[in-house]
This record gives sequence, C-alpha cells and structure tokens, in this order.
Amino acid sequence: MSRKTKVVIGKVGCDIHERGALTMLNVLRDAGMEVVYTGRYQTEEGVANVAVSEDADVLAISDLSGSLVIICKKVINELKRLNAADIKVIAGGLMTKDDIEELTAMGVVASFGTGSSFNDSVVFIEKLMVEKEKE
Repeated sequence: MSRKTKVVIGKVGCDIHERGALTMLNVLRDAGMEVVYTGRYQTEEGVANVAVSEDADVLAISDLSGSLVIICKKVINELKRLNAADIKVIAGGLMTKDDIEELTAMGVVASFGTGSSFNDSVVFIEKLMVEKEKE
C-alpha cells in the first residue's frame, strides 16, 4: 500500500463512554495506521464530513447507548450524499444480534460488540485494505 491506512473514529450524540474508542485509537496507531478521533458529541453529518475531509479509508462509529443502527444509517446516507460511499463503515459498541443484521444490511462492513478483541478489528481492517487494493 502506498500510504498508511487512515481510520476516523467517530462518536455521535451524547454517549460519553469513550474508553473503547480511545483504546482502539491507540491499538490502530500501534498497528501502523493513521487515526483521527472526532471526539464526543458529534453529529452524523459531522463525522461523515471529517471522514471525507481526512480522506479516510474507514469510518469507525463507536456507541454504547444502543443507537448504532440509527447513527450508522444517517452516517451512511450522509456519505452517499457526499459521494463518499467508498469509505468503509464499521461499528463498535453496544448492539444486539438483530442490530448486527440490520447494520450489515445497510452496508456496515463489520460490527464489533462489547468484549470483541481489539486484534480482531485490526486484522479485519488490514484484510479490508488488501481487498481494496485489489479493486
């Protein structure tokens, strides 16, 4: 790959639980990726705009309020509106099996629930980038 994989980690709404997002930021950086964290209290439009302006490969949405389906739907719609549907969206946080099915159906490429291995996320993103290079 000619440049580092770039990941934007977004926190939308009033979810103040950011330990997972901050830990993921460090894990991805340690794996050699460039990572931008939007900080808390963002809007769906805001995180989509950051992902576009940062030329992100992946937009990781972190949420522990149980709102990932609602948030990701709005984020994906905003990415489409910005002609940036090529940015891959992954979700992390609190979700049910039904949520995961719904997230997958709307185009979220991976969902990592609470307790998921950070290494699994790194490996998934690395494989995703290998596939992207082949396109």
